[in-house]
Amino acid sequence: MTKPVFKKKLLPNLIALALSGGFAHHAYAADPVAAEAAQASDVVPAGDTATVEVRGIRERLKRNLAEKRDSGNVIDTVTAEEVGKFPDKNVADSLQRVPGISVDRTWGEGRDIFVRGTDKNLNLTQLNGQAVASGYWWKNDSQSRGFNYDILASELVGSIDVYKSPSADLDEGSIGGLVIVKTRKPFQLKPLVAQVSAEATYSKLPKKTDPQLSGLLSWTNEQKTFGALVALSRQQRTMRRDGLENFTDSTKYNIVDQNGVVTPGAYASWGGGSAIFRQDRKRTTGDITLQARPNANTDLSLNYMNSDMSMDNSNQNYLWEAGGLVDKKTNSITVANPKFITTSDGTKALVGGTVGPTGGVSFEPIFRQSYVKSEVLDLEGTYDADNWKFHGQAGTTKGSGGSDHDRNFWFVGDTRTTFNIAPDTYEVKYLDINPLDASKLTLQSSRDWIRRMETKENYAQGDLTLDLNNGFLKSVKVGAKFRDTTVQNHRTIGTDGPGNAGWQSFSLADLSTGASPLLSQKAANPGSLTQYAWVDDGLAYSKGFPMYDKGMVYAEAIGEYYKIKEKIYATYARADFAFGQWRGDFGARIVKTDQNSEAFQPVTGSSNYTLANVSRSYTDVLPNLNAVYTVNKDLLVRGAVARVMARNTYSDLSASTEISGTTNAATSGNPLLKPYHANQAEIGAEWYYADASLLSATLFAKKLDTFIYTQTTQENVAGVMRPVTRPYNANNGETVNGLELQWQQAFSSGFGAIVNYTYTDAKTGANAGGVKLNVVGNSRNQANITGFFEKNGYSARLSYNYRSKAYGALDEGGQDVTSAYGQWDASASWDITPKVSLYFTAVNITNEVIRTNTTDGLPVGVYENGARYSVGLKAKF
Repeated sequence: MTKPVFKKKLLPNLIALALSGGFAHHAYAADPVAAEAAQASDVVPAGDTATVEVRGIRERLKRNLAEKRDSGNVIDTVTAEEVGKFPDKNVADSLQRVPGISVDRTWGEGRDIFVRGTDKNLNLTQLNGQAVASGYWWKNDSQSRGFNYDILASELVGSIDVYKSPSADLDEGSIGGLVIVKTRKPFQLKPLVAQVSAEATYSKLPKKTDPQLSGLLSWTNEQKTFGALVALSRQQRTMRRDGLENFTDSTKYNIVDQNGVVTPGAYASWGGGSAIFRQDRKRTTGDITLQARPNANTDLSLNYMNSDMSMDNSNQNYLWEAGGLVDKKTNSITVANPKFITTSDGTKALVGGTVGPTGGVSFEPIFRQSYVKSEVLDLEGTYDADNWKFHGQAGTTKGSGGSDHDRNFWFVGDTRTTFNIAPDTYEVKYLDINPLDASKLTLQSSRDWIRRMETKENYAQGDLTLDLNNGFLKSVKVGAKFRDTTVQNHRTIGTDGPGNAGWQSFSLADLSTGASPLLSQKAANPGSLTQYAWVDDGLAYSKGFPMYDKGMVYAEAIGEYYKIKEKIYATYARADFAFGQWRGDFGARIVKTDQNSEAFQPVTGSSNYTLANVSRSYTDVLPNLNAVYTVNKDLLVRGAVARVMARNTYSDLSASTEISGTTNAATSGNPLLKPYHANQAEIGAEWYYADASLLSATLFAKKLDTFIYTQTTQENVAGVMRPVTRPYNANNGETVNGLELQWQQAFSSGFGAIVNYTYTDAKTGANAGGVKLNVVGNSRNQANITGFFEKNGYSARLSYNYRSKAYGALDEGGQDVTSAYGQWDASASWDITPKVSLYFTAVNITNEVIRTNTTDGLPVGVYENGARYSVGLKAKF
C-alpha cells in the first residue's frame, strides 16, 4: 500500500513567525549536474545583440526581480541560471521551493506537486505551453491528468513558470496553478556553447553509488538565421525504501472471538507487513531543438523531447493477516482477544488480537520490470509585423507507463500471530515460527501482471495579436485551440499454481540465501518486525520465474480495460491595458469538452461482460482580470479575479470495474462525474526595498463548486455480491483561503536569504453520507528557508523545506492524514577555473520518516528513504 505520506516535524513558532517571507521570482537551479548553457555568462538577454555577461547571485536576482515586476500575472519562475545551486534531480524537486507548492516525496524524489492547498490532480503541467503525455509504472497508480515529474530531468529545462492567476490565452484545467516548463532555444544562448558534467551519487540506505552524465551543445550560424541545440541526460539511481504497512479496508466484517462472542459490522484491515522496496532507475532524456529566422519577422522552432525511464524494482513483504482470513460465507473473522477503537463515523475498528494458527503469516516477494516513457514533437512559429503578430503551434505527444512483468510468489505459513495497530502503534509477533526460518513458509501460488497505460494527444493552436496603442487598450489577442486525446488502460493477468504445467511447490528456503537487511531502523516501534528470511534476487530470476513462466496462463482482465477519448475546443480573447499607474489584462476563454468513456461492463447476475460507451459534452465560459497598480518605483499592488475549471482524472472517469485479487471487493469509475469549477481572487503587494531584494504578501481565495469522494455499496459484479467503491460528486464544494509571504535579500559579503511561507485554510462541505472531509492534498502551513553564500568562486546553500500535515481519502471510518514533513538539503561548489567547477550535494540529510495514519490514529504506512550524497565535476566551453 503506497500513499503520499509525510512525517510530523513542527517548526518552532518563533522561526515560523520570524521567517515567514519568500522568494517572489526565483532564480535557483534546476540541477547541479545540469548539462545546460544557461549559466548566466552564456545567456544572451532578449533583445540584446551583444553578449552581456551577468555574474553572481545578486545580479541574477536583480534581473529576475525586474521580470517579476513587469509581469501582469501572479507568477513565480524557476530559472536554470544558477545551475548547481540546488541539489534537485527533477523538475518537481525544483518546484518545491516555489511559494505555495509542496511535493509528494513518497518515492524519495518529487513526483507530484500540490499548489495552494489543491490536490495534485487539480494542477496542469505543460512543456513549452502544450501538454506532455505521461504515465506511471505502478499498477496501483491511477491515470491522472497530473504530470509525472519522474520523466523530466531538470538539466534539460530553461525555465519554469508557475501561473497562479490565469489569462484567457493560457490553457484551462488548473485550479491551483498552471506550470509551464520551457526548454532552451539556440538563439537564447551564445553562438557556440558546450557543457558536460559527470556525477557520482551515493544512496545511503541501499549503500550504492551510481553514475550520472549529462551534456549540451548549442550552435548558431554567423548570420543568426539558423541554430541547433542538443541536450542529453543519463541518470542512474539505486533506491531503497523501508516500510511498515497496514492495508486498511473500509469493508465491515463480523469479528468472532475465542468464546464465540460476535462484534458485528466492524472495520478490519486485510493485514499488513514489513516491506523492503528496491528500485534501479535508469533515465535517459534527450532534447533536440532546431530554430530558424529566415527573415527579421519570422521565428520558427522544432522541438523533440524523449524521456525513457526503466524502473525495475522488487518489493518483499512479510505479512500478517486479519481481513485476509475472512470466511466469505459468513463474512466473519475469528480473532482471539480482539481489541477495538471507535472511529469517527461511529463504527468499531479492529486494532489488535491474535489470529491463526492456520495461515497466520504470508510472505510476498514481487519483482517488476517497469517503465515510464514520454515523447513530444512540437512545431512553433511566430510572424511579428509592425503592429500585429501571429503565433501558431502544433504537435503530438504520447506517453506510456506500466510493467512488462510484475511477477510474485505467495508463501504461507501456519502460526498464531498477534498484532497491535492501536493509534500510532505498529507491532506484530509471530508466536509459533521464527521469521528468520525460511523453511516454515511454503509456496502456494504465483502470478504475473502486465499493465500498460497509454496516452496520446494531438494539438493545434493559432492566435493573432493586434497592437492598438490607444489611450487604454494596448493590444488585443484572439485565438483558438484544438486538443484530441486518447487514454487507454490494459492489464493482462498470468496465473500459475498446482495443476498447471511446470508447477512445483517448495519452501522459501529454496529461494533464500539468508536474512534481509535490518529494516525501518528509524521508523519502527519496539515490537515491529525489522528482519526476516527473504528471496534472493538471483535465485528468483534463475530458478523460480523460468520454471513458472512455463505454466503461466495469461488472460486479459477485461473488467479493467477502458478507453477514454476527449476532444477539447477552445476560443479566447485577451486585451492588455495600461493607463496612468494601472496595467493588466482581461478576457475570456470559451471551452467545449466532448468525452467518450468505453469499458467492459459486468452483466448483472452473471460472470459475463459487455462493451459499453458513455458519452457527454459540456461547455465552460471562463473570464479573468489581472491588474497591477504602481504606487511608486519600489511598490506594486497586484490583484486578479477569474473563473477556472479542472477536469476529473481519467481513472475516475473510466467505466471499468476492477475486482480485487485478495479480497471480495471491487473498485469502479464514474464517467458522469462533473468537472470542478472555482471562482478565485487574490490581492497582494510587492516592495522592492533594496538591491536584489523583495518583500511581498498575497492574499488568495478559491471557492470550488464540488469535490470528489468515494462511497462503498454492495453490488452484483460478475455474478457475485461485492462491496464496490466508486467516486461521486459532492453537492457542496470547498473553499481555500490563504496567504503567501515572500522575502529575499542579498546581504553584503556574498551572503543572502530566500524565504517563503504559505498559509492555506481549506474547508469542504459534507458528502452525500453526511461526512465532512478535510480538503485532499491541503497542508495548512508550508515554508521554504534557504541561506546562501557566493564569493570568489565558492558557493554554498543550505535549504529547509517544510509541509504540515495533509489529508487523503476516506479510510476505515476516518480520513488518511499524512504527518508534517521537513527536509534539509545542501549544496556547495568550487570554481576550479572559470570553465570547470567541482560540486557536492546532500539530500534528505536527516533521513526524515514519511508517515500516514487515519484521523483516528490507525497506521497506514511508515516509510524511510534515506539520505543521498553526490559529488560531480562540470565543465563548459
